[in-house]
Amino acid sequence: MDDYRKSVEDQIVESYRRDEEMMILVFAQWCVNNGLDPEALYLQAYPQQQGNEQLARAIALTVPVDESGFISDDTVLGVLSLYGNDDLAFVITEAIAARK
Repeated sequence: MDDYRKSVEDQIVESYRRDEEMMILVFAQWCVNNGLDPEALYLQAYPQQQGNEQLARAIALTVPVDESGFISDDTVLGVLSLYGNDDLAFVITEAIAARK
């Protein structure tokens, strides 16, 4: 039973990690789509996390805006809130307000 429990826990952790990577990619692509620097915005929210590897990988996976699907402001904010990224959501909200 302990092996089964460990296997389930490992699967949950892996699923959360993949979902977190998707959240970071959505954020990075939203930034690209809106002409914003994802790393600069991320550092405004989390200055202690300079050189974040997950963010660097996500940025490398982004595509030019003309090749990307539309990501609404509500979508990026919703995804960030699912993971408790309130500081980043605040920075994004400021960027949205500045754009309008």
